[in-house]
Amino acid sequence: MTIDTRFTAEDLAVEIHASEGAMGSAAAGRAAHILRTAVRARGLARVVIATGNSQYAFTDALADEEIPWDQVEVFHMDEYVGIDDRHPASFQLWIRNRIGQRFAPARVHYLSGAGDPHAEADRYERELRSAPLDLVCMGIGENGHLAFNEPFDADFDDPRWVRVVTLTPESRRQQVDEGHFASLADVPGQAITLTIPALLSADQVQVCVPERRKAGAVRATLVEEIGPHCPATILRRSPNAVLLLEPASASLLDSAVTVEPS
Repeated sequence: MTIDTRFTAEDLAVEIHASEGAMGSAAAGRAAHILRTAVRARGLARVVIATGNSQYAFTDALADEEIPWDQVEVFHMDEYVGIDDRHPASFQLWIRNRIGQRFAPARVHYLSGAGDPHAEADRYERELRSAPLDLVCMGIGENGHLAFNEPFDADFDDPRWVRVVTLTPESRRQQVDEGHFASLADVPGQAITLTIPALLSADQVQVCVPERRKAGAVRATLVEEIGPHCPATILRRSPNAVLLLEPASASLLDSAVTVEPS
């Protein structure tokens, strides 16, 4: 694995890779090592995998790794309220297509947006809490959200691990801009999401953030005051986390942080 630049931001390890593909390969290799280690230790690994465009390079690169998928349980971290798993923007469908059908893990725990969302949040929280999480693989939203923990609404000390949230216009617009919905009116106003404490409860956390449109959120994550105005800033208090970037997503960092070649 070649890392062009490595540095730390408080407790957070940061790596800048030469390209999005290199970033995805590094993330996949790291994830594979963590999952293999968990399987050797307990006979089972449990991983949360984010959905969305930012995770394509990472999930594609998983195909090149030796992972005992028949001993791995997979969770995803959010779903829109009011859509089912046949909707093309459903995160259940994303996980099924890119992870479930592709790698055949021992079990995929699907989070449903149909039915009573509060009851579904309760059910999914019980499943998450039933055993330790070995790894969380996620991204950062354009407005700095983690999963769908939105600015000024995210609770770093939330007693819940899964809850129903209202999406900001910025998060809904991102979904339109990424091509998942035709218009803002088509994007559901609410979602079920894993909370910040749930995401950071895993033994290891890795955050893959490609693309120039995320550069502002990356800069805010690393230099702004830690607080719910930018939920991703909490990563700087997470010594078990690594943030993986590529040149476009790291393009606003040169004057904001001090970095040294690895």
